[in-house]
Amino acid sequence: MSLAAYCIICCRRIGASTPAPQSTTYWRDIRNIIKFTGSLILGGSLFLTYEVLALKKSLTLDTQVVEREKMKSYIYLHTVSLDKRENYGITYQARKELHKAVRKVLATSAKILRGPFADTFSTIDVEDHECAVWLLLRKSQSGDRTARLQAVQEMSETHHWHDYQYRIIAQACDLRTLIGLARSKESDLRFFLPPPPLPSLNEGGLWCFGGNGLPYAESFGEVPSATVEMFCLEALVKHSEIPTHCDEIEANGGLQLLQRLYQLHKDCPKIQRNIMRIIGNMALNEHLHSTIVHSGWVSILAEAMKSPRIMEASHAARTLANLDRETMREKYQDGVYVLHPQYRTSQPIKADVLFIHGLMGAAFKTWRQQDNEQLLTEKILEDDARYTTCWPKTWLARDCPALRIISVEYDTSLSDWRTRCPMERKSIAFRSDELLRKLRAAGVGDRPVIWVSHSMGGLLVKKMLLEASKKPEMSTVINNTRGIIFYSVPHHGSHLAEYSVNIRYLLFPSLEVKELSKDSPALKTLQDDFLEFAKDKNFQVLNFVETLPTYIGSMIKLHVVPVESADLGIGDLIPVDVDHLNICKPKKKDAFLYQRTLQFICETLAKDLED
Repeated sequence: MSLAAYCIICCRRIGASTPAPQSTTYWRDIRNIIKFTGSLILGGSLFLTYEVLALKKSLTLDTQVVEREKMKSYIYLHTVSLDKRENYGITYQARKELHKAVRKVLATSAKILRGPFADTFSTIDVEDHECAVWLLLRKSQSGDRTARLQAVQEMSETHHWHDYQYRIIAQACDLRTLIGLARSKESDLRFFLPPPPLPSLNEGGLWCFGGNGLPYAESFGEVPSATVEMFCLEALVKHSEIPTHCDEIEANGGLQLLQRLYQLHKDCPKIQRNIMRIIGNMALNEHLHSTIVHSGWVSILAEAMKSPRIMEASHAARTLANLDRETMREKYQDGVYVLHPQYRTSQPIKADVLFIHGLMGAAFKTWRQQDNEQLLTEKILEDDARYTTCWPKTWLARDCPALRIISVEYDTSLSDWRTRCPMERKSIAFRSDELLRKLRAAGVGDRPVIWVSHSMGGLLVKKMLLEASKKPEMSTVINNTRGIIFYSVPHHGSHLAEYSVNIRYLLFPSLEVKELSKDSPALKTLQDDFLEFAKDKNFQVLNFVETLPTYIGSMIKLHVVPVESADLGIGDLIPVDVDHLNICKPKKKDAFLYQRTLQFICETLAKDLED
C-alpha cells in the first residue's frame, strides 16, 4: 500500500510542477521513472523473499522433533488449525493460494518420481527413508498374490528399521499380511501390536463367563484351582470342535477370557497348550478369523512360535496355519500337528511322513530321545544338540527338509479307573475313522506318504488304510502310500491285554486294552485283511520289536509285545535291546534305531524326492 501511495504522489508532482526547459523536464521524468521502477522491484523482491522464507519455514521441520517423533509408536495424521482467526485477511488468502500452487507442483513431481505411491498411500510427506515402508505396505495389499507374498517376505527379512517403522507396519497392514508375518521365521516381534486391554472380570470365576462355576467346583474340597481349570479347559476343547459352539465361545467373550487365563498361567505350559488347542480349533472357522486377530492373539502366537519348547511352538504353528488362508489349503484339526515346516517356506514339499503314537503315548513325548540320567541332571535345553524332546522335528526335519512331518495325538487310557471327562470309550474302528477324516483335511494323500507308528498306533494305521481303500474319496491316500514303519506293534495281540483281563475286576481295563487281546476276533480279522492288502499294494514295510520287559507302575513287569506278535508277515523284523516304551526313542542321532529309520524313509521315497 505504501508503494502505491508513493507512486501516486510522484505522478501528481510531475503534473503540478511549473513548465521548465524541455531537456530538464525529460531527464527529470527519467529519474522519477527510475525511482518508481526501482522502488517497485525492491518492494516486490522483499515481498517475494518474505513469502518464500515463510513458506520454507512452514515446510521445514525441526530435525530434533522429528527424531523424537520417530521413536513413538503411532501413525502420523495430517491436522489443520482450529483457530478461525487465521482464516481472515487478504494476506492469508494470498499466502494460501501461493502455498497451494507450490503443493500442486510438488505433488506432480511426486507422482512422476514416485509412481508406485497411488491411491491411499499417495503423499508428498513421505521422506526418502520412508519409501521402503510404504512401498511394501502398498505391495502387500496388491491384487497379485505373488507380489503380496514377496512383500511379506521382504518385510520379515528387514532388520535395520527403527522401532516406529515396525509400528507403522503393525498398525497399517491388513489381516492377511499380519498372519503372514507371524508365520515368517525371521519376522521381528515389533511387527505385532500388544494385545488390547482385557475387560474386567465379573465376580464368579472364568469358566461360566460371568457365572459362579469355578467357586462352586472349588467348594467340593481342597482341589487346586489350576486342576479345576484344567478340567474346564478339557471340556472347552471338546466344545471348540463344534463350529456352533465356537460361535458361542466367541460371543460370550471367550477369546478375551482365555487370553487372561493364558497370561495368568505363564508358569503352567499344560494350561497354555490347552488354551492354544481351543484357539486353534476356533481358527478352523474362517468367519472367526477377524475376531481372533483383533482380540490380540496373533502377537501371542507369533511369540510362542519362537519358543524353544517344541510343544508350545507346535501348538502356535497349528493355530497360525489354520488362520493363514493365503498360502494354506489344508486345515489342521485338533490333534494334528505339523512338526516341519512350521513357517512359510520356499522349500518345495515332496512327501509326507506321519507319526502315530500308541497306548498312553502323545504326539511329542512318544518320539523324544531316550532319557539319559546325565542329560537330565545337566538340565540340557530342548534345542541343545545333545538332546531333543522330539527327534522327528529336530533330526528328521534337518536331514530331510523336503518332507512335511506330521504327528497325531489322541486320548488313550490303560484303565477305566482313571477315565476323566470328557474322554470317551472309543474303539480302534472309531478312532481310525476319526483320524482318517482329520488327516485327509490336512491334505494327507496329496503327496507320497510314509506312516510311522508305535504300538496300538500301528493297528490304527492298518485300520485307516483298509477303510480308505473302501472309500472312493480316500483313494489318493492308498495310491500315495509308499511304506510303513511299525515300532513294536502287537499284530497278534499283547501280553498287556492278557494280564489286564486276568485281573479285570481290579484293573478295569479300558476298551483299547481289551482290543489288544490275542483272542480278539477283530484283531485277527484286521491282521489277515491288512496282510493280504499290503502284499497286493506292494507296500514297503519295516518292523522293530523290543526284547526287554517294561515296568508298568512299580509292581507290574511285562514283555508287552513279544517278537512273534510284532511279526507282520512282510518286511524286515529287527529286534532291539530296549523295552516297549523306548523302542521308538533313539539314544542319539547316530544310533542304529534312528539311522535305520532314516535309511528306510530315504530309500522308500528316493524317486519322489528326486522329482
